[in-house]
Amino acid sequence: MTVPESARVVRIELDGELSAAEGALLARGDERPVALAGDWAGGGALVGSEPLVVAAPEEDPFELLDRQPVVTGAPTDGAVGGGWFGYLGYNLAARLERVPPPPPRHVKLPDFSLAFYDHLLRLDANGRWWFEALWTDARDEQLRARLELLRGRLAEGIRERPVWVGTFQPAPPGGAGHMTAIDECRERIAAGEIFQANLCLRVEAQWQGDPLDLFARTAGTLEPRHAGLVTGPWGAVCSLSPELFLRRRGREVVSEPIKGTAPRVLAAGREGRRGEDTRAALAASGKDRAENVMIVDLMRNDLGRVCEYGSIRVPTLTEPRPAPGVWHLVSTVTGTLRPEAGDADLLRASFPPGSVTGAPKIQAMRVIAELEAGGREAYTGAVGYASPVAGLELNVAIRTLELRGERIWMGAGGGIVAESVAERELEECFVKARPVIGAAGARLVEEPRVSRVAPVPALAGSADRPDPALGVFETLLVRGGSPVDARAHLARLERSVDALYGQELPEDLHARVLAAPAAAPLARLRVSALPGAAHGGAVGGAALVEIETEPLVAEAEPEAVTLAPAVLPGGLGAHKWRDRRLLDELADRVDAVPLLLDLDGDVLEAAYANLFIVEGSHLITPPLDGRQLPGTVRARVLALHPAIEDRLSLERVAAADELLLASSVRGIHPARLSDGPEPPFQLGARLRVVLREDSLGAVAR
Repeated sequence: MTVPESARVVRIELDGELSAAEGALLARGDERPVALAGDWAGGGALVGSEPLVVAAPEEDPFELLDRQPVVTGAPTDGAVGGGWFGYLGYNLAARLERVPPPPPRHVKLPDFSLAFYDHLLRLDANGRWWFEALWTDARDEQLRARLELLRGRLAEGIRERPVWVGTFQPAPPGGAGHMTAIDECRERIAAGEIFQANLCLRVEAQWQGDPLDLFARTAGTLEPRHAGLVTGPWGAVCSLSPELFLRRRGREVVSEPIKGTAPRVLAAGREGRRGEDTRAALAASGKDRAENVMIVDLMRNDLGRVCEYGSIRVPTLTEPRPAPGVWHLVSTVTGTLRPEAGDADLLRASFPPGSVTGAPKIQAMRVIAELEAGGREAYTGAVGYASPVAGLELNVAIRTLELRGERIWMGAGGGIVAESVAERELEECFVKARPVIGAAGARLVEEPRVSRVAPVPALAGSADRPDPALGVFETLLVRGGSPVDARAHLARLERSVDALYGQELPEDLHARVLAAPAAAPLARLRVSALPGAAHGGAVGGAALVEIETEPLVAEAEPEAVTLAPAVLPGGLGAHKWRDRRLLDELADRVDAVPLLLDLDGDVLEAAYANLFIVEGSHLITPPLDGRQLPGTVRARVLALHPAIEDRLSLERVAAADELLLASSVRGIHPARLSDGPEPPFQLGARLRVVLREDSLGAVAR
């Protein structure tokens, strides 16, 4: 199916008593439910399901918003009728501007999810439910059937089902790492690199249930102004946002950026004196007002790129407004869109929202990519709709729960300026997260404020993080003409290709790998996978694979490798990147093998190897938490020996009896810190014998 060229608007009033948030339940069991509740389209709710068209991943999501039918018979009482509904994820910024690759995306969602719905259920501001449709003769029979089905569901009512949400806690590097990032950001500001950047802390948990019920519970409890639910086979996005990004009705555009936050105290259902004091203090805060004014200037600039000259106005500046659990400073920026500009032009000029990036926007996004430890998904993008009848309306996707499988997470951040204090900024993250987590029926464990690591930034040079578009690879040792542990390596490559590109490896790859070494007695085999079809990541199909073989010379007793600590927020993640520019540049800069630490001081891995330490009779390695490569040698060592998985600080590594690396080709070999003595390579007689017998002394990582 395609978007129809023309349609007529039909509105039919229905009987029903469900609230705006409960309206999402009416789509239970349907394909791709979406729901909006709050101030959308004048107030009420919009519920859609069973879309006519689902956007493909390779399409231009901004261009799609202008792909609308010509509408006849549009009523004057605020109908929406249908249109494109979904979300635009933060990572779409890379399609608009030259920004660095993001930090590791630990649980990846699609960069966007859009679908065209030719019918909706609508709750208006007066509490009446309607069936609205962009009616065409070709869809007459299907729309009549949907009308009767949804009429019956609404009349009967649908009960909310229970959901279970576990305890939220900060994702690594946690609160301590977030404070370190804030300190580094303030240094960037002092150096004149930026004026402000919005840095995010991620909190996560486990959950079970239906996203529709989670939305009904949270949106019904909090009643935010711009709540939105988007679902798909990939998972769901449940946004409880108080912030309007863009509203276009006719040619008039409105944005209401939020910057500046203070906790809002409630007593016996009413605002107590302490709550009023908090509001007044926020209104008088020079720091918070400065944050807001910077973003207002940014939004004026963004809208000015597509609005008529002289039409940009700021009718409201830094007005304190209530939101769930907090006060915010909110400003209003308006403009008149040029006659030749469409929604695609408006989004390309202003996405992602300035309030969740910083100023100047592009450089702030670069700082975000360098200092945040995990990649953003839908969070800090936008949720909403584009309708041929009602125009465009998008929130800023903050206070947003993201779901995939049994994992649930949300980001909470704030604008960092020169006057920011790390401890207060961290507390602001928790202030924003608590109401959302509480509404989900869960709680947030706020870790103790521990000491932070002084950053030695890996990204201080000219190289950015590894570019996923350049592919991933595996290195296998060839011994006696046969690749060692080929199945484990290819399984890891397969997981990476699927997670990153949604593609598959060629069916004959295992046979090709076994045949590649020929008669080489000792060699390195490199198997590279690049995203096929559209370079940079088309979904589906087969990845492009290259196989290279390099002869090796047998090594004598290994010498200790020198390690130099460097901080890379979030590490390299769980994939082995073909793009080694950052690691090569860093190795030259420190004149050693980089030992990667996160912002919380956790030692993660060496640039090419997993790390083990020996403490007395104990073998210890950092736990796998998505920040480092799940090495094949590491897995086999743990299977052979009762090693301990535990967080390692740099101090603990420096005090260890031995440092060991489990790496490509060299296998288990000794290491030393650049400012420390060379430790012995003993490893324990029993384990060394086992490793040698199992050929792990020289297997590929």
